[in-house]
Amino acid sequence: MPTMDNDAARGAAAMQEEVWTGLPADRAPFAWERRRRFLLEHVTRGHAVLDLGCGEGAFTAALAGAGARPIGVDVAEAALRRAHERHPDLDFRPAAPGGPLPLEDGAVDVVWASEVLAFVPDTARVLSEVRRVLRPEGRLLVTTPSHGRLRALVRGLDADLDPLGPALRFYTRRSLRGALEVFGFDQVSVRGAGGAPLLRTTLLASARRAPLLTPAARR
Repeated sequence: MPTMDNDAARGAAAMQEEVWTGLPADRAPFAWERRRRFLLEHVTRGHAVLDLGCGEGAFTAALAGAGARPIGVDVAEAALRRAHERHPDLDFRPAAPGGPLPLEDGAVDVVWASEVLAFVPDTARVLSEVRRVLRPEGRLLVTTPSHGRLRALVRGLDADLDPLGPALRFYTRRSLRGALEVFGFDQVSVRGAGGAPLLRTTLLASARRAPLLTPAARR
């Protein structure tokens, strides 16, 4: 019998499928230059990089152009069709909603999860899978909408917390840092970007896959 988590994952994937089906083909990625610059600041030539929630493959292609070895993964078939059409020489793979990522343990140096965490129903499962596919001390890079207190006071909650919208999670700097640390990441850096200084629209986060402490290391 399907679990509630699996049902929620399939529902979120169906929402993404609908979103991608309706998006115009010539639409530029949101905050493209800001996000691309943040990504490439943390990636070097030869890095194996998972582009999680790759969409139509714009960032996957940017990674390849920078000399990295990217793998694009998405749950939305409509997004992957566009990605294959636009970048037929790159590696794109489907992910089953709520299932494991289609990579071996420790397969990549970097995971790029841009505008992803806000839209997944099971944060624990996603971050656990991210940790699994990262090599020891690999890096996780995240961008996600910012929902700080002042921003909420100025804009009002209705502007961001749309009950009919695709977003499921709403992060502040503190809550994003806490989530990453709970799931085995350290050296966490979170900063705001976009908008006025106290009303940032986006959070940019970098974190390291923390090494596991063996019993000997704990003594």
